[in-house]
Amino acid sequence: MRDYNGDRLLLYLGFILLLLLLLFSFSIAPIKASIHEYHRELFTPQLNAYLFHGGSEGLFASKRHEDHDLNNTDIKPLAGKSFIRFESVTFKRTAESAKIQNEMQSRTGLVEAIIFEVKDTERIGGNFLKNNSNVLCCNPRLSADRSCTVGEVIIQKDGNNPEWPKRIQTFFEGNNQEVKMTPQSVEIDKTGMYYLYFMYCDPQLKGTTITGKTVWRNPDGYLPGKMVPLMTFYGFMSLAYLILGLGWFLRFVQFWKDIMQLHYHISAVMALWMCEMAFWYFDYSNLSVTGSRPVGITLWAVTISAVKKTLSRLLLLVVAMGYGVVRPTLGGVTSKVLILGFAYFVASESLEVVEHLGNINDFSGRTKLYFVLPVAFLDAWFILWIFSSLSKTLEKLQMRRSIAKLEVYRKFTNALALFVLISIAWIGYELYFNATDPISELWRISWIIPAVWSLLAFFLLVVICVLWAPSRNPTRYAYAGDTGDDYDEEAISLTTGVKVDGGEAGTTVMERKEKKGLGSTDHLIGLTEVLAEDKRE
Repeated sequence: MRDYNGDRLLLYLGFILLLLLLLFSFSIAPIKASIHEYHRELFTPQLNAYLFHGGSEGLFASKRHEDHDLNNTDIKPLAGKSFIRFESVTFKRTAESAKIQNEMQSRTGLVEAIIFEVKDTERIGGNFLKNNSNVLCCNPRLSADRSCTVGEVIIQKDGNNPEWPKRIQTFFEGNNQEVKMTPQSVEIDKTGMYYLYFMYCDPQLKGTTITGKTVWRNPDGYLPGKMVPLMTFYGFMSLAYLILGLGWFLRFVQFWKDIMQLHYHISAVMALWMCEMAFWYFDYSNLSVTGSRPVGITLWAVTISAVKKTLSRLLLLVVAMGYGVVRPTLGGVTSKVLILGFAYFVASESLEVVEHLGNINDFSGRTKLYFVLPVAFLDAWFILWIFSSLSKTLEKLQMRRSIAKLEVYRKFTNALALFVLISIAWIGYELYFNATDPISELWRISWIIPAVWSLLAFFLLVVICVLWAPSRNPTRYAYAGDTGDDYDEEAISLTTGVKVDGGEAGTTVMERKEKKGLGSTDHLIGLTEVLAEDKRE
């Protein structure tokens, strides 16, 4: 019997999904690559200074060092050059702060842009990023003891490269409220994780805001250093899914007369994986070349990723429930499965939007935590439900003595258990990695974290494709009525009370089973219990 309530709920959820996509399409502004924009941002007091984090990116060293004028913004792009460019950066102080300044003084307030590699953080005020510093700004006492200037940020120059860490100073003139930073670019000649901070030491500048943007570029494009290996990885994964899809398609066509409903679900998930990898590859490629992400392409990539994750989990759940193998429908749990899937899609979509449709590194860890926790909770719910369903399905198959199906499900259970164990171990490593690398010193290998998750999902899909591959004998694992695989004829005759042709008069299937030594009523009792449970569900 068709589950019309489930179909109606599915239509409602699809309508809500369409509204969400339209809302995202109209509400999201064009996305930039390694371009950090500032909109009247305030400076935060820390130690004896006021600072604003202008961004941090992994940058590779410039490939060539010809005498190009990096300050000439008309040269786009600068092939082989890696740089940080300041564009329309403007500082605005309060009217009260401007009145305090002396009109006769040509320079009445100093704001500094400090650029440094993460390995040189101890050279900025005594390692302030790791909270090992007591002071950031130079004072009269330190000025007498050390080579620093009062009112400036303390920087210990690198003896091997005296130009680094880089300091760019901008002064307010007279009692003007605004000052614009000179447009310029800083070339990167050493590979590393670079940080940019805007700082000032004068307490009278309290309330000063910053507006503008900085452009960070790698030698081969605008793609951030952390994301460069991922683009290559997504290219290889697209090829891997293409090969898997071709093999599945050939098998699908070869045995198309014996295809069951579950095969269509597997095909849909495989197609979504293939599309997602391709979308991310082209999205990253476009991001690297143009420095911006078209909202439409990125939104579709994000949405396909969320839909793929949702359907992948739903596929595991319905397979664990025995859909198409032990039971023809999900029965009364259809609505619960759809509601859980929709909740996971919303949570996953929100997390993907935060991670991919915002400027790089512009979201705090606490902000991301609010989006990560719902996804983690729903993932745990899926895992518990999947293994609970697997336990019930294995029990049903044992009762029905469906040896072939039982063997398939045991292999699937073992593979899924191994996948969960590896996932738990990898989550532990990911937590350790993030805890021991708070300032991204290991940025060059951070791409491995998401890559491993994609590989695990790929191999799990391969396992499902192998176990439930189309074949000439689909009854080996397909639903064939309310019977077991090995005793279909006997079970059907038993439940309908029909005699079997060719036997003696009055001989029933029960008698035949007793002659085979299969027991008298155990199989029937187990079968009726399973049927009753299916009806309740």
